[in-house]
Amino acid sequence: MKFYVTTPIYYVNAKPHLGHTYTTIAADVGRRFHDMKGEETFFLTGTDEHGDKIVKAAAKNNESPKTYADRISDLFRKIWPELNVSFDRFIRTTDPDHIAVVKHILTKIFDSGDIYFSEYEGLYCYDCERFYNTRELIDGKCPDHQTKPAIIRESNYFFSMGKYQDWLIDHIKKNPDFIRPERYRNEVLGFLREPLEDLCISRPKTRLTWGITLPFDKNYVTYVWFDALINYISAIGFPDGKEFKKFWPYANHVIAKDILKPHGIYWPIILKAAGIDIFRHLHVHGYWNIDESKMSKSIGNVVDPIYLKETYGTDAIRYFLMREMSFGLDSNFSENAIITRINADLANDLGNLFSRTLGMFHKYFKGVVPKREAPDKPGFELDLKSAAITTIENFCLSMEHFEFHKALSTVWEFISVMNKYIDTTAPWELARRKSGQKELTVVIRDLLEGLRVVSGLIYAVMPETASTMQTHLGLDRKRPFFLLEEISKWDVLSAGSVLPKSTALFPRIDVDRIETGNETSGDSPLPDIKPQIEINDLLKIDLRAVKVLDAEKIKKSDKLLKLTVALGDSTRTIVAGIAKTYAPSDLIGKTVIIVANLKPVKLMGVLSEGMVLAAVEDDGCAVAITDRAVAPGTPLR
Repeated sequence: MKFYVTTPIYYVNAKPHLGHTYTTIAADVGRRFHDMKGEETFFLTGTDEHGDKIVKAAAKNNESPKTYADRISDLFRKIWPELNVSFDRFIRTTDPDHIAVVKHILTKIFDSGDIYFSEYEGLYCYDCERFYNTRELIDGKCPDHQTKPAIIRESNYFFSMGKYQDWLIDHIKKNPDFIRPERYRNEVLGFLREPLEDLCISRPKTRLTWGITLPFDKNYVTYVWFDALINYISAIGFPDGKEFKKFWPYANHVIAKDILKPHGIYWPIILKAAGIDIFRHLHVHGYWNIDESKMSKSIGNVVDPIYLKETYGTDAIRYFLMREMSFGLDSNFSENAIITRINADLANDLGNLFSRTLGMFHKYFKGVVPKREAPDKPGFELDLKSAAITTIENFCLSMEHFEFHKALSTVWEFISVMNKYIDTTAPWELARRKSGQKELTVVIRDLLEGLRVVSGLIYAVMPETASTMQTHLGLDRKRPFFLLEEISKWDVLSAGSVLPKSTALFPRIDVDRIETGNETSGDSPLPDIKPQIEINDLLKIDLRAVKVLDAEKIKKSDKLLKLTVALGDSTRTIVAGIAKTYAPSDLIGKTVIIVANLKPVKLMGVLSEGMVLAAVEDDGCAVAITDRAVAPGTPLR
């Protein structure tokens, strides 16, 4: 099997943003997964450079269309390697081989009689560079740009799409996974319930010269969509190139839902009219929303991917994008959501498991992989192995359907199983007993094997992290441990191998230290606002007013105070990090607010049975103190 994946070619009327980034990383992840399967792959991306909008953008920047397109296209070409995206070709619609193929296709369809000349009057959106019918408008405006289309009357060339409508409906119905997810298949079939109008495929040079001249009429240039879609075959050498013959039968297009109609209707019909086999799959994802609005260059609420990379790291951003969005549905973007994912999923779950396992390995085995010994408890060693097998199967099933969020969720479920495995087997207890040495060997070896499986499965999304993990697991870099065939093995680590000590994969992020720098937020500090909660969630927190009976500093700590507080008829001890602002005498006799139902924890050897509420700033804190005395234990409502 082979795998050919494409992104849309991005329009060069503005620089790359998060929407482009998601699509491109999704395609890259899909490609890397098929690399993991051992398949031969080809990944195409590029830029779309003709049309009205490019002329306008160039004029606004006092540049020629070619100079402007060269500059913006170069931004796209250079940004993807910075995000660990590896493409095989970066195509431009100004490339000579692409122009030649567009003219070849136009000539072939024109000669067949499917392109005709006619006069037309219609509603034209200059930003979309297409004609609309009235039923497509919302309140008389373009649905994407919220502008009223202009009425244009001119003579043009038209492509007879209507004659292929029944064929396309039949093809979609007979191939239910042609368009994924199903909701977009149904949406295209919904479009096709109405008569399909013929497509205007030219623009007169009296209005636009920046485009590919029609091969049969030098007074017209090609409509940008007819030009752009053909890149998917021109880039791989249509009609006679080896790569076209090798990869086109396995073509997978990845797009956002705003360009579903051109890809789900125009493109299959163009291929059919030209006598070319139809692509295999169209994968359609949703929008990234900011403040409940679609991220859009025209609205101006875009996010700079380079800022995100430099602030949070490439692998963390790749993980966030693939995990946060359910492929096909819209998703909300915020930096708080990124930080939550990094701290919870990457630092706490994966990072802690990695450092915890290697820490125990070095403590109990001095960094040398032990020889597996048969445990005294039959079946003891099978727990993680069976879980790993199930994880790999579920991971592959989700990845095949571009359900990256589900695939990652499956891996994190296995990470959770491994963390529970540590708690259940308690290696520290086994290490204390001579009779537990065989079991300890099994536990640590299986934890290391589990980490090896995780490192292989996350390769498609987080290649740098996968490489770091495998280096610290002592794996031979010449051997492709990202291949599913290798990942699926068990007991791979060689006894006697010496492994380097652990490293912090993802340090936790202190929200107070992060400042935003993207186009939506300016340079102001991140608002420390957590996601909205329901009233029932708030009611789970038991806030009480308590009286401070005693306070003292905790030895060996310059920031902790030990408070004894009255809660009704009982007393409690609470450790609070407020000693740099308050002396013990400042608080004795005061009524403060605490979280009374917080799980107790030991801090500096002192049991803390709650948390004092305080506003925290860089130069100190302000404890929440009531303005008058109330009965100790009074709840806050």
